Amino acid sequence: MLANPVKQMVKAGGVSVGTMMFEFNTTGIGRIAANAGAEFAVYDMEHTGWDVETIRMLIATTPRPKLVPIVRIPTTQYHFVSRVLDMGAMGIMAPMVESAAEARLLVLSAKYPPVGRRGAAFSIAHDDYKNDSIAEVVRSSNAEVLIIAQIETAAGLHNLEEIAAVAEIDVLWIGLYDLANSLGLPGQMQHPQIQSAIDQVLAACDRHGKVPAVLVTSVEEGRAQIQRGFRLVAFGGDVWIYQTALTQGLAAVKAP
Repeated sequence: MLANPVKQMVKAGGVSVGTMMFEFNTTGIGRIAANAGAEFAVYDMEHTGWDVETIRMLIATTPRPKLVPIVRIPTTQYHFVSRVLDMGAMGIMAPMVESAAEARLLVLSAKYPPVGRRGAAFSIAHDDYKNDSIAEVVRSSNAEVLIIAQIETAAGLHNLEEIAAVAEIDVLWIGLYDLANSLGLPGQMQHPQIQSAIDQVLAACDRHGKVPAVLVTSVEEGRAQIQRGFRLVAFGGDVWIYQTALTQGLAAVKAP
């Protein structure tokens, strides 16, 4: 597996900024994001309806490792994890992780033995069809894959400490909108309970050596969250970035 510059950056205490993809499943979107300066792209399977063939195309046309492809799977099941990693994903994100058992399943599905139980297939897409040493591919893959668990439900927040304690989970990503819904506070990002939850996740990451991550929707929010302690930050998603730019541009052109 290729060296993962995003994992290396955040594990060393640095900050990495990327974006998310929900709508534009084109052969150019990865290169566009990379040339814009994104360091990673999260290709979403949870909310898009994208199937594995779409994800395969998106990963294949991503300029790895200039842009690190991460896939958010629909749910924590082995066949979702292993298939997208075999396609060449360099990171895996699981939504709504609510227990240590789910976090352990994510790790077991993403790593080769002896750490996990990922099935063996070599000289395929994930290693660029090269006939490299199998032992080295196993070692490299286990070291370089970025494993992200999302904390975005009341149950996940309740079990935060045990999830954070699971070895080989690299990142805890707080899903603010889902968490607000789960706590009965839809859209209330500034509510004290939401702000307290953010502090809880940051503190758990600090205690257990995990990287805190979040999605932001504006430059101001992004800067504030980095200052607050988040080190893996996704700046918006393709559809919202396009909507915002088009709305502002059309309004400016039409203005007297």
